[in-house]
Amino acid sequence: MMNRNIVLFGFMGCGKSTVGAELSSNTGRELVDTDVLIEQAEGMSVSEIFRLRGEPYFRDLEHDVCRALSGRERLIISAGGGALTFQRNIDALRKGCELVLIDVPPEVIYARLKNDTTRPLLQQGDKMAAIRDLYARREAVYRQAADHTVNGNQPRGFVALDIMKAVGIL
Repeated sequence: MMNRNIVLFGFMGCGKSTVGAELSSNTGRELVDTDVLIEQAEGMSVSEIFRLRGEPYFRDLEHDVCRALSGRERLIISAGGGALTFQRNIDALRKGCELVLIDVPPEVIYARLKNDTTRPLLQQGDKMAAIRDLYARREAVYRQAADHTVNGNQPRGFVALDIMKAVGIL
């Protein structure tokens, strides 16, 4: 258990990056972000990859990153919002990781992302409707994939503590 990776996942805006940084600081584990790794490898943003190469291309890159990271140890992995909606990524990550869902209701996500222009799946006229629709489609898959679920609608230090307790490193 102590060497297993901790994968943080959930809807965009749930706090994976901020909670991941807190966890990294608290545990001394390296934080890696699947989207950042993809952007570095491709030399462009996720938005540009979606626009220029399409979502299927991006999802293949994402799967390759999930497979590669699952073979490492003692990482905190911040997975993109859609990564764990694909069974092949869940299967790849389950091999060496504890999958932790950071659960946040759609209203909180909207409050956090209402002015965000970087997320391709939210660039629509009615952002709240887009969040509710995508959340509804992903929620059951997220819950089924999770080894642990924590409340993400609290300060990041508390979320990090809840995760440490859930995975048995506190």
